[in-house]
Amino acid sequence: MNTFFIALLLIGAGGLQTLATFRLYLLMKILAVTAIIGGCGLGVYDATTRIFQPTNPIICNYEWLQIFTFSLKIDAVSAFFLVPIFAISAIAALYSFQYMHDKERSADTANNYFFYSLLILSMALVVCANNLITFALTWELMSISSFFLVIYDVHKKSVRNAGYLYFIFTQAGALFIFAGFGFLYSHTGSFAFDTLASIPDSAKLIAFILILIGCGSKAGIMPLHIWLPYAHPAAPSHVSAIMSGVMIKIGIYGIVRFYLLLAPTSVLFGQIVITLGIITGSLGVVYAIGKQDIKKILAYSSVENIGIILLGLGIGMLGTATGNTTMAAFGFAGGLLHMLNHSIFKSLLFMGAGAVIHQAKTGDSNQLGGLMKKMPVTGGTFLIGSISISGLPPFNGFISEVLIYYGAFQGLSLHGASFLLSTLTIISLAVIGGLAAGCFTKTVGVVFLGEPRTQSAANASEAGSLMIVSQLILAALCLLIGIWPDYFIQAAFLASQAIPLIADFETIQFMPLMTNIARTSALFLLLFIIVAIIRKLFYVGKKITRAGTWGCGFTQPSVRMQYTGTSYADTMVSFYRPLILLQKKYSGIRKIFPGKTTYSSYVHDTSEIGLNFFIVRPILFILAKLRWIQHGNIQLYIGYIVLAIVAMLLFL
Repeated sequence: MNTFFIALLLIGAGGLQTLATFRLYLLMKILAVTAIIGGCGLGVYDATTRIFQPTNPIICNYEWLQIFTFSLKIDAVSAFFLVPIFAISAIAALYSFQYMHDKERSADTANNYFFYSLLILSMALVVCANNLITFALTWELMSISSFFLVIYDVHKKSVRNAGYLYFIFTQAGALFIFAGFGFLYSHTGSFAFDTLASIPDSAKLIAFILILIGCGSKAGIMPLHIWLPYAHPAAPSHVSAIMSGVMIKIGIYGIVRFYLLLAPTSVLFGQIVITLGIITGSLGVVYAIGKQDIKKILAYSSVENIGIILLGLGIGMLGTATGNTTMAAFGFAGGLLHMLNHSIFKSLLFMGAGAVIHQAKTGDSNQLGGLMKKMPVTGGTFLIGSISISGLPPFNGFISEVLIYYGAFQGLSLHGASFLLSTLTIISLAVIGGLAAGCFTKTVGVVFLGEPRTQSAANASEAGSLMIVSQLILAALCLLIGIWPDYFIQAAFLASQAIPLIADFETIQFMPLMTNIARTSALFLLLFIIVAIIRKLFYVGKKITRAGTWGCGFTQPSVRMQYTGTSYADTMVSFYRPLILLQKKYSGIRKIFPGKTTYSSYVHDTSEIGLNFFIVRPILFILAKLRWIQHGNIQLYIGYIVLAIVAMLLFL
């Protein structure tokens, strides 16, 4: 049997057995985690082999009742996306073993593992789908399984609301995808992928926009991102890691796959994607800075990184349309590599956030502080993830952004709108990187440094050993790709060669440049380690005392004198007030001897406000006016059915 199918069977068996063994809590978890990790390990091996040693891509063609064919195909692009699907899912499963620790909720835990395995299977099948029907079926399976994972704590009203919002967005996105499929079928008369490139250019643009909206809703492209800051805080942390680190990338896969299938020649495709990338990346990081809940910060940061991925893909599309081979190759390779890198460091950050919430009992950064002393491993790995996501050396985020930069600089030789968008891409990447550094300086500083702001933060201790191991593995991957990126860059270029223009693109002449950049980063890390060792040696044998921080003239400084996340971010957020809604409430000081004063600040998502005002409210208003239709009279209900049948017969 094919290794890929053995991997899927193991993962499926791991989830299915939980429904029978949930009363044996520990055994159920051991079997589930072992089977999922084993299956995912096989999946990673099979996918990496297919990237570097291409084989027959068709692995399944099953015809059902002569109606449609369930067809699967693994090419280099599919294999590249399968790597993070299997790798991150395995690490998150290991993390979940200690994170899911409540024996009183044995049945809920079993259901969680069942839908977790179903989500892994569905994501793997989506990226292998080889016709419209197979893609649609597996996409819906992915959406439904992830919905049940989000509502794990369904007894909480906030979780139910987050689940409903996610379900609405995921189904609305699916409707756009299916509309695009219907439009494609009307031109080809076939469900096969191979026929899509033959439709007219104008039809290609319409179909791509419909699919872009549908897949963009899953990916979190602005303004279709609203569900992310609600669903991620609601879901268990290992689920948040998978959804943000992997599942939203399936939306990116859909965009890439249908771009390849449609094979357009117009520059408009790349220009649209770059524009969306600039908006999504820039505003995503600004909203992340303005939030105080650690999981909401990470959710908006995911939106930001989807923007960076779109910038890379848009540069690749623009290079393809203009015949600029180097621009196309580096754009696509950079976008795909950043997809892989983001799956690693964002999963690491969500696991770190989960450990903090698990141990300190809160995710509000303004209620934390001083956790680097209490949770040194979690704090250290979270710092590595923060440096990585900020695109700084010597970690992996820097490498993929360098590739996108290089591709964008190739676009400066173009003219008109293409030149302008290439320039804006370079500027946007710089701005996003600076703001991301500010965002995670705030997060690390407020959460892990200083003194504990509450008793729960003061009582926190390091997370369980398996949770720590999961974070250490991901942190090691961030460093590995940062200082030894050759293998991963080569894999990204091999996946990019699905584009005919760059099918024969030679990377040999560019690899020394990438290698030198990585080695420079490694040298910087080595110097840092040497300085740290020298500092340690200087303190050997010396007495080290501890004392309170200087209180700037105050004799009894308190933890309330520390910077909060709100105050730290105020200047950066206020700069973007024309683009975001910042609400402040301040009671002021009106007396010589003032009493209690209050101050609060909240950043509202303008997309959410606009959606509520222009879509939700009008729909609710119309539905309220039509409420009289639902009156409980069975005779009239039968009349409605008869009228509907008559109308259908007349139409036909």
